[in-house]
Amino acid sequence: MNKNLGEASSRLRKASHADSRAACKMLARAFDDDPFTTWLFPDPVTRRKRLPRMFAALLRPALSVDEVYTTEDLQGLAFWYPPGTFPYGWKDDARAGMAMLGLLRGRFFSQLRGLLYLNAQHPREHHWYLGMLGTDPRSQGQGVGTALLSAGLRRCDRSGERIYLEATKEKNVPFYARYGFEVTDEMCVPKGPKLWAMWREPR
Repeated sequence: MNKNLGEASSRLRKASHADSRAACKMLARAFDDDPFTTWLFPDPVTRRKRLPRMFAALLRPALSVDEVYTTEDLQGLAFWYPPGTFPYGWKDDARAGMAMLGLLRGRFFSQLRGLLYLNAQHPREHHWYLGMLGTDPRSQGQGVGTALLSAGLRRCDRSGERIYLEATKEKNVPFYARYGFEVTDEMCVPKGPKLWAMWREPR
């Protein structure tokens, strides 16, 4: 284990509601150039204003399953969903939909088809879902993302559980592949970006 990875691993903890404001600002920086978020918010000024609010709407239900992990200084964040906890129930879906309506405004209905498409593609079989993994750009390359990912992999290996994720950047596919994930589908969002569906079998 390299020094950076060891240091990052030793500082992992569960995130709480008290972390939300700072965590969502960090995620906005981490995903500012992501193809999916740039599709949602093409204008960079609008994107930087609204991404923290979007991540706040996503973080709230994720925290309710108590499997969101970060570092002591909030350098990165990983949303893990145990089997059966994603997609959300109708109440959380309704809250998320209302939040997106407020954020996308006049573009909501043009983007809705793509959002519904992704929801329909989510696998129904038993699995853990890595819904999000983001590292502050200032801390990338220091082992933060690897530490957050590896902790979840070890847990799923111990319990013999499969893991699913969607990679939103093609350059991230080899990163996940190094840890045993395999691409099983390339999903083209209607009038939007491509995402890579990836599965990992327990080891």
